[in-house]
Amino acid sequence: MLDKASKAKIIEAYRQNPKDSGSPEVQIALLTERINLLSQHLAVHRHDFSSRVGLMRLVGQRKRLLAYLKREDPQRYQNLLQRLNLRK
Repeated sequence: MLDKASKAKIIEAYRQNPKDSGSPEVQIALLTERINLLSQHLAVHRHDFSSRVGLMRLVGQRKRLLAYLKREDPQRYQNLLQRLNLRK
């Protein structure tokens, strides 16, 4: 789980304006961090299948948000992929 400080740090890095906490960039960045943490957990705990299901749900949600961003603003999409080091 993300603690409050790391979540605030991610929001600060990816927000569009000072009050922004829900833009697609922020949501995708938070999901990416949670996915990375869960992936590390599953590398150690291989038989934690309920966490694996949660991981797949997060990956699907991030995929939908990335598709939305690509459809609405391809330039922001490309910038976000580069900042997060995601392959697409």
